[in-house]
Amino acid sequence: MTQSSETHFDLIVLGTGSAGQNVATSCREKGWNVAIIDPRPFGGTCSQRGCDPKRVLAGAAELIGRSRNFTGKGIASENNIKWSDLMAFKQTFVEGIPESTEEKFKKAGIHYFHGTAFFVDPHQIQVGEQKLTGNKIVIATGAKPAPLSIEGEELLMNSEGFLDLESLPEEIAFVGGGYISFEFAHIAAEAGAKVHLIHNNDRPLKNFDPDLVDALVESLKKIGVIFHLNTKTEKITQQGETYILEGTEDGQPFRIEAGAVIHGAGRVPNIDELQLDQGKVDADKKGITVNENMRSVSNADVYAAGDVSGSPGLPLTPIAGLEASAVVANLLDEGNKTPNYTATPSVVFTYPMLASVGMTEEEAQESGKDIKVNLLDMSDWYTYKRMGEKPSMAKVILDKSDGSILGAHILNSQAEHLINYFTIAIRHGLTASQLGDTLFAYPSDGSDIQYLLEM
Repeated sequence: MTQSSETHFDLIVLGTGSAGQNVATSCREKGWNVAIIDPRPFGGTCSQRGCDPKRVLAGAAELIGRSRNFTGKGIASENNIKWSDLMAFKQTFVEGIPESTEEKFKKAGIHYFHGTAFFVDPHQIQVGEQKLTGNKIVIATGAKPAPLSIEGEELLMNSEGFLDLESLPEEIAFVGGGYISFEFAHIAAEAGAKVHLIHNNDRPLKNFDPDLVDALVESLKKIGVIFHLNTKTEKITQQGETYILEGTEDGQPFRIEAGAVIHGAGRVPNIDELQLDQGKVDADKKGITVNENMRSVSNADVYAAGDVSGSPGLPLTPIAGLEASAVVANLLDEGNKTPNYTATPSVVFTYPMLASVGMTEEEAQESGKDIKVNLLDMSDWYTYKRMGEKPSMAKVILDKSDGSILGAHILNSQAEHLINYFTIAIRHGLTASQLGDTLFAYPSDGSDIQYLLEM
């Protein structure tokens, strides 16, 4: 279905997620004739099948953990999750997004097309039976689950499937040790399932600080998550409603039976159906090969933004917005705007939360800088003791030469807030003494920051 039979446009955008919408609406506001295409319900992954609905479920799981911490300290008993009610509540956040997004395009005068798009030549896109020509083309098709080369891989449920589970299996397994597996494992465990998390080496959450990851792993073990590290999943079969995983764990035979097996082993750029060679658009495993201005290195009239781009940016929603803004500036002004990736925070929404920004300790040591590493257990600090939180930890990395903050890593219920304070400081060049001298409301998580910054 299409809104228009028009075939020539100033701009064609592939993808209706945050990056695609940003580019399409901004260029349309400047009078460009714009088309946008998506084979899936309009609105993108984050709002419908990713971070937003996930956080709704994670919020309920967090409440269970908080309640447990207060049991015997004024709270009589733990709460529990009713999965069907939680999923119904989650649905209130995602229902209507495709229709409202389509209406948004309609009101803006953006021509929208439902269907799979692919290049016919460097300026021509085919969708269904129609061929559209664009002076400029922006690829914002996001990412998809990575192929794992496991026998029976088609039996894996992806993250979208987990977020739509009508009922939670009594036993569930997650393949992969990234943040998606950790977040979903935490949700499932707090909802009462027996949970297995399977990872192929001994270092899950490889982009986060290993000391804090170890503490998070131990915390999740206490709520029943069973970790299978150094474990290779080789085969998945199905018997009735039961899925059987087989492989090796530390070199020994490994077998698990579960009611669902979830793919949590990473995502790759969603480019397979685009026929990029016909558009003379280069790509590799990182995505569309772009220069620092988000422009294709091989087709100057093509740009990419978000998870599909091969940029240095992390695959996070704020980065998609950042890159889309650069693309808009370069399209409208024919400029050379470069995204500023300085201090990109990332958060694992478990309970406790794990957050990171800036350099890891290993990166700081390899940089050759003279560093000071403050690793603190904050479990007995008033802010966290009053909430019964264990563990509560922080690692802050400072440059002794000028007092600059190189990196911050937080594990506790306030990590999402604390990491933002450090992000502001690093991005705008505040030193440890300047951030530590800032007055924060007391008692609050912010009022503790000064103690994390001692030189």
